[in-house]
Amino acid sequence: MPVLPASDARFDHKVEVLVIGAGACGLTAALAAGEGGAEVLVLERDETPTGSTTLSTGLIPAAGTRLQRAAGIDDSPEQLAADFIGKAKGKTDEKMARLMGRVSAPTVEWLMERHGVEMNLVTGFLYPGHSRLRMHGTPNRTGQELEAALLAAAGRAEIDILTGALASDLYATPEGRVVAVRVTRPDGKQETVGCEALVLACSGFGGNRDMVRDFIPEIAEAEYWGHVGNKGDAVKWGMALGAATADMGSYQGHGAVATPHGNPIVWGVLMEGGIQVNALGERFSDETLGYSEQAVVVVKQPGHVAWNIYDEQREKTALQFTDYREVLSLGGIRRANTIAELARECGLPADALGRTIAAVEEMRAGHAKDTYGRDFTGKPPFAPPYCAVKVTGALFHTQGGLVVDEDARVLRPDGRALPNLFAGGGAARGLSGPSRWGYLAGAGLLTATGFGRLAGIAAAKQVRGGA
Repeated sequence: MPVLPASDARFDHKVEVLVIGAGACGLTAALAAGEGGAEVLVLERDETPTGSTTLSTGLIPAAGTRLQRAAGIDDSPEQLAADFIGKAKGKTDEKMARLMGRVSAPTVEWLMERHGVEMNLVTGFLYPGHSRLRMHGTPNRTGQELEAALLAAAGRAEIDILTGALASDLYATPEGRVVAVRVTRPDGKQETVGCEALVLACSGFGGNRDMVRDFIPEIAEAEYWGHVGNKGDAVKWGMALGAATADMGSYQGHGAVATPHGNPIVWGVLMEGGIQVNALGERFSDETLGYSEQAVVVVKQPGHVAWNIYDEQREKTALQFTDYREVLSLGGIRRANTIAELARECGLPADALGRTIAAVEEMRAGHAKDTYGRDFTGKPPFAPPYCAVKVTGALFHTQGGLVVDEDARVLRPDGRALPNLFAGGGAARGLSGPSRWGYLAGAGLLTATGFGRLAGIAAAKQVRGGA
């Protein structure tokens, strides 16, 4: 994936704004650039656009939306920024955290009102690190549904999307101005598309095992549940052009991916009082710290698996999500009327599981303290029927990447912007700080749509002479 000399480029076509990637970031950037009057083309490697967006639950955190106000929720951009900074232990870029707080509600409401993306507010539980109910998602809480809605919006806006089109090489001047992208088709044929501005929206490097081993070795042996096309192309191109990178050891994991089904189990069943046990029937962590950091913890358990244990009352939260309903339909959710029966269903030692749950109920009643520091008080005790699902830890997507400014322009190490290069989503540095523990739920899609929109606006202004 080299950067070739601009003098070698022979254009087959040319557009003003070229976007690589047709996920949430790329489509949002294209919609915004199109609104700015720019001629836009989106390149997508897959015949049917999928990517990281479709593998997510499609939830975007936003502070101060009309949906929150209608639900009586008092939230603000400043509070969302504080939650980002707090989750990352103060080790994220605070300016960017405040920026994402400010653009969160306008971005979600723009998608809803301007582009017809149906969204509603997720209620019933708080995700780890969030101080308010602020997750906004499509009706069935799936990334596939969000992707379909964005593709429909792009269709209505007459945005051209070239599928089956792998961006294989960039052409750039010595100063770092990108003039064209070489596209390789599935049959090996190539064409060159010229551009005045380029938006990198082709995600991170989770699908590149060598890069994962180099930058985040702690998760290298976990299962990867992100898109196979996330090979780190954007980061490698940016670095070849002289761009700065940051937080390359950061990523979003998930500590409860149903196995062998591959669907993430909504963390609400744990936040509302459920637990995780290993193959020995024992708890091994504070399950409420966050689903990203829990990935490594689960992978370290015997057989690299754990069991989520909860009850049907807590399951009501999970039933809002299509991913959960799919696991349920495939027989992945075990049920029982007694703990001993549940242990048999799961192949767990009944005595150990019984002791574990008895200890949890003592903590829930305030009669004991958790050695892992979790507070169980305020949540109702388990009651039959009981539920369980076998899970593993997984890498979903990386959070380190190219450093960008408030217009999503890619920056050099000295802070100067490259002439016409923009990035968002997994291609850009996220808000998680240097490691897994800084990931705040929904941050990936907020930075995808937030930076995507900012990139589209700024790219259109640049090519139209406004910047």
